[in-house]
Amino acid sequence: MRQEISKSQTKIDIPWGTLTGIRPAKVAEKLFISGAAKQSVVKTLIESYHVSADRAALCAETALTALALKNTLVSKDIALYIGIPFCTTRCAYCSFVSNSVERSFDLIDPFTDTLLKEIKTTAELADELGLRIIAVYIGGGTPTSLPEAALEAILSALERFFEFKYLREYTVEAGRPDTITEAKLKILTRTGAKRICINPQSMSEEVLAAIGRKHNPDDIYNAVNLVQLTGAVLNMDVIAGLPKDTLDGFRKTLDTVIGFAPENITVHTLSLKKGSRLMLENTTSTATGKSHAVTPEAPLAALCENVGEMLDYASQRLRENGYAPYYVYRQKYISGGFENTGWSKPGYEGIYNICMMEELCTVLALGGGGVTKIVTNDGRIERIFNAKYPREYIMMTEKIKDKVGRIRENAVSI
Repeated sequence: MRQEISKSQTKIDIPWGTLTGIRPAKVAEKLFISGAAKQSVVKTLIESYHVSADRAALCAETALTALALKNTLVSKDIALYIGIPFCTTRCAYCSFVSNSVERSFDLIDPFTDTLLKEIKTTAELADELGLRIIAVYIGGGTPTSLPEAALEAILSALERFFEFKYLREYTVEAGRPDTITEAKLKILTRTGAKRICINPQSMSEEVLAAIGRKHNPDDIYNAVNLVQLTGAVLNMDVIAGLPKDTLDGFRKTLDTVIGFAPENITVHTLSLKKGSRLMLENTTSTATGKSHAVTPEAPLAALCENVGEMLDYASQRLRENGYAPYYVYRQKYISGGFENTGWSKPGYEGIYNICMMEELCTVLALGGGGVTKIVTNDGRIERIFNAKYPREYIMMTEKIKDKVGRIRENAVSI
């Protein structure tokens, strides 16, 4: 028998109650599919799973958005992900495989050559199988940390080899503002990108320095201006609970980002992962300046005492400014047991994010660290992993054939 856990037993707030998975909206989706009304779904989440009232409402809203998108998908609809594991620097909280372009410059050309081969091979397979690409997402790392020549070669190959007539969304992570130039933006938009992500994380110079960012707030203003001149949809990310941040500092960051009027704003909660500098250093500072031990066994609630207030403020201000939540996910060791939420203005929901997080369709993943996720018609999921590190990826040319074979074997049930 499942043992229920509630706030009355633990004496602490558990915002998501007994929902411990990374995809809480899936629980709500099942309830909606069974015929439950929204009010009933929220009530079930609160009473049966001990989810807080605001998180239950958030879960229901994002589940309805996912189901609405699911109803528009047809057989053979898929998403395409390209992983570029290079960055200008590695953020203190990051555990993604990302190599500094300055230290790994000699790997960029051979990495690009290998990726171009994988693009061509995968495009031929997609054409053979009649797969319909509805969303493209180029992430990393920071794709725009690549030199212009490598960036153009990759994006031009995607445009040349893949059939994009069913495409609804094309996103490129230009996360670091200091990697965004007019020349690179021209490459992105000329080759098809219509949605561009700038991820300031904070508008505080002190916080940016604490997490290992090389840019400053002025770089963010300049980058936003350049992207908005292209007419592309703009997504911006912020993180609640960063080292050296305060409740007032986070409020200023969020208000500044809202002032840019991006179509999407993603509000993350700090999550320390194995391999991140903050985890390895084993201590971090809270907003009050106190130091706390950080281990996988110790929840990260203590990292920033104001995370809950930060998220509450974000929810209120975003709703006041016309944004609605469209996807939500959680991570292990996330501060306070909270969540990451994507917010958008009506009609600008991130298609790839929903499809990937709610596993609505197959995702073909290319490049370093890419994880192909084959979602079959009967709900079965099979994952195929690319090599994480650039040097390993460069050596996997022959393995691309094996990957293609595994995708082909499962294609009949996509």
